[in-house]
Amino acid sequence: MASLLLKGGTALIHDTSDHVKAIKTDILIEGNKIAKIEPEISASPTVEVIDCTDKIVSPGFIDTHHHLWQTQLKGRHADELLLDYMITGNAQSSNFTPADFFWGELGGCLEAISAGTTTVVDHAHLNYSPEASKLAISATVSSGIRSIFCYCPTSRVASWKPFSMSRQPLEPWVLTTLEELAGQAPFGDGRVTLGLAFDLYFLGKDVVASVFSKAKSLGIRTITSHYVRNAQFSLASTAELLHGFGLLDESILLSHATGATAEDARLLKEANAHVSTTPSTELQMALGQPVCFRDDLPGMQEQSSLGVDCHSNNAGSVVGEMRLALQAARGTWNDKFNEKGKAPKVVNKTVEEVFNLGTIQGARAVGMEDQIGSIAIGKTADLVIFDGTTPAMVCAAQHEPVAAVVLHSSPADIETVIVDGNIRKAAGRLGKVEVDEIARKEVGKATLDWKDVARELLKSREALQRKIQDLDFVEAKKRMIRGYYIDESKLVDEI
Repeated sequence: MASLLLKGGTALIHDTSDHVKAIKTDILIEGNKIAKIEPEISASPTVEVIDCTDKIVSPGFIDTHHHLWQTQLKGRHADELLLDYMITGNAQSSNFTPADFFWGELGGCLEAISAGTTTVVDHAHLNYSPEASKLAISATVSSGIRSIFCYCPTSRVASWKPFSMSRQPLEPWVLTTLEELAGQAPFGDGRVTLGLAFDLYFLGKDVVASVFSKAKSLGIRTITSHYVRNAQFSLASTAELLHGFGLLDESILLSHATGATAEDARLLKEANAHVSTTPSTELQMALGQPVCFRDDLPGMQEQSSLGVDCHSNNAGSVVGEMRLALQAARGTWNDKFNEKGKAPKVVNKTVEEVFNLGTIQGARAVGMEDQIGSIAIGKTADLVIFDGTTPAMVCAAQHEPVAAVVLHSSPADIETVIVDGNIRKAAGRLGKVEVDEIARKEVGKATLDWKDVARELLKSREALQRKIQDLDFVEAKKRMIRGYYIDESKLVDEI
């Protein structure tokens, strides 16, 4: 691993109070660590120098909730709600082969890297066989991203004609495979660690406690669950349930938490558990208002982070979620004044606050604040370099770099992405993928470029489409609603 010198850039550096200061400086990377941050660092002949003049050097972005396997499903959910997506998206894992999962996972990881994500919490609800998770992990390793791969005991489709779900989500092989993977972890020189994704709370306290205990005994430090409190599913609180089970602690990462109560916020804060807010899917699919900036939930902002959720539904960009979270919160705040014939004197929430949700607070959500989430000597070199002279960024980058990133940038403005000291995107293009040994027989190549990946994804998508084109999604949705005991009287066209 070559040493890197980032020369003459504007670095976004957090102070001890989470304020972000734009500092013109050089940054020396030795191995996978940030070794020096100084105004002028001389390069030795063995150091690769990256000219960062008129460029912004940002901490890598941290995505705390993402289903990375779903690449082949992109474009299907633009005008759908959650119950539609459960059939046309989630349940389609039943029609994926292990090879499909490899390509979908690799495509999702590479889209994330291209958008500046260096760390992702992957809620991998693809677990139809031991091979599915193993190849998905292999794809993750191959991509070069840092990941907490959250192995998921998955509710699986038993039949499409008629539609039904398996009544045995915890078959013996599920936990046996978890033990096997834990014995092999971490993967990819330590970049890819194992977590647990779990949503099977209907199995009861004894089963849940047993699974959590098993996971922790295997060294798992992150346990993530979906939590949506609304009329579509349930008004019960997952936070209260976990607290009642004695399982709510710093390992818990709840995705969404829409509809959360002030009591939920209190419990999460006391336990130092965290939340991943995913504005694009939450706002589209009627999950509820994103909780990260809700002013009626004291302490919730401090426990929040950001996730993409489904790159099958929206762009795989943490910056995109920053922007939507911020402007949605501002709009909600402003409407309170507008409805009373008043106007606010000051803007609500800042670009710095939402930038922190996608960086340092994401690191805290996964217990890695001492390693990632900010630019500091001794931390891991996970960095994103923005070109400050593109049509989108020019002048904004020079005036207020954090605002430039949050409100003006897109993946096209990201010139370089460094993960674990390795350059994964350079000159605006993804680098070659070195295929993990486990997947080489499946892939048939040792290295891939993006065109290779895109070609395989298109072949996989076409094969998937042939499988699903004759399925009755309307009937499947009706059966799913009944199977999950959803109150159909709550599903209405207007109010």
